[in-house]
Amino acid sequence: MPKKSLLIKNPMLCARMDGDYGSQDMVNAFSGGHIYIEDGVIRSAGPTTFEGEAKEVIDAGRMLVTPGFVNTHHHFYQTLTRNIFNAQNEGLFNWLITHYEIWREISEKAVYTAAKLAIAELLKSGCALTSDHHYLFPSSTSGALIDAEIRAARELGMRFQPTRGSMSLGKSAGGLPPDDVVQTEKAIEEDALRLIKTYHDDSPGAMTRIALGPCSPFSVTAGLMQRTVEMGKEYNLQIHTHLAETLDEEQFCLQQFGKRPFAYLQSLDWIKENAWFAHAIHLNEDEIAAAGRAGAGISHCPTSNMRLGSGIARIKEMLQAGVKVSLAVDGSASNDSSNMLMEMRNAMLLSRLREQEKWLTAEDILWMATRGGSAVLNRNDTGQIAEGKQADLNLINMDKLEYSGALHDPLAAIVFSVSMHPVDYVIVNGEVVVREGVITKLDEQQLIRQHQDISRIIIEKAGRKTKNKYYR
Repeated sequence: MPKKSLLIKNPMLCARMDGDYGSQDMVNAFSGGHIYIEDGVIRSAGPTTFEGEAKEVIDAGRMLVTPGFVNTHHHFYQTLTRNIFNAQNEGLFNWLITHYEIWREISEKAVYTAAKLAIAELLKSGCALTSDHHYLFPSSTSGALIDAEIRAARELGMRFQPTRGSMSLGKSAGGLPPDDVVQTEKAIEEDALRLIKTYHDDSPGAMTRIALGPCSPFSVTAGLMQRTVEMGKEYNLQIHTHLAETLDEEQFCLQQFGKRPFAYLQSLDWIKENAWFAHAIHLNEDEIAAAGRAGAGISHCPTSNMRLGSGIARIKEMLQAGVKVSLAVDGSASNDSSNMLMEMRNAMLLSRLREQEKWLTAEDILWMATRGGSAVLNRNDTGQIAEGKQADLNLINMDKLEYSGALHDPLAAIVFSVSMHPVDYVIVNGEVVVREGVITKLDEQQLIRQHQDISRIIIEKAGRKTKNKYYR
């Protein structure tokens, strides 16, 4: 018998997610049968009975089984500053200006604790693979902030693909962020190279990969954007940034560069297959078509887009144009949660404020949350329940109040209905990291106390310095 083996038997429904978007076998679900896992890899899956033994057996007779969800855009540190009182009703730019005054107080310990809390939320809502866009490096704290996030992910068993984010255009040079939270291009490149050398693993089944993520057109120089493209090509990395999130950003780019945000990034050679963009709300038809031709990716962040009043992204058109579209919770100061199930539901509902032919279906949503996310992060080893793929899975018990009356379509139930409970099992790399709704490697109450203490300290410290009232 192999060192580690796990058998999931007799699922109520298993969504394999075999096909490409729009194909007949896009979901390809089966009932009964089995999923057999050895040493972190799915060795067999299908509607037949498994003839063999495993070290652990889970009876999924009342459960929906899906691939683990993929979250492609987050800001973990923002869990420390949810629903700040005097930014609750602001759009993106004013919201950022308020939060920068608090975020400049973060420390390595704060980032580690915030990452652990964000990852715990993601795991309990079925996320098995996540990215994070950390771009804030205050001059007063350690430079090892990505290292702190990686440590948190490894301790909880999350598959992790962080971006080494960056800001190089401070307020004195025409940017939005304060000067003491931006870095020089030299410091950014040196740290990115250190992280690549220390952590990046491009082998199949890798638990940690590094991407590069300059923050946005209003906080990064053109030189850094161009150097990021060069490094992405040189080291075979994904590159990531915010794009076309708000009309404020569009106006900034027109004034500063004489171009719309998409055209500005085109001029810097950013519209390409190894690039993915957060939000992409304000794209026109030509821009969507160009993104599709290039094979670029998008992180759709519906809850954040609603929270900040940014707009409704044209997701159906992007999918039809061949853009790789994924789902993401965005930062927990603009969501204000890290709940993938909620994000899936909101993505579907927000689309239904558009014309009916632009609505997203439950199948569209599940594809974006699994196959779409894996494609955006340039992975062909996750996002499916198929032989040879990584064993990243969710098991959701459907015998719950919120799903009762919906079992004629369990797959749609997790999108249409509001989940009031964590998923029951999350398996990452063949390891059970959530068991019966409980994260196996975490004292949750201790983490909450530590996290809340840090949140209170940095908010109070910022309030004393700025004379602003961040509490109700």
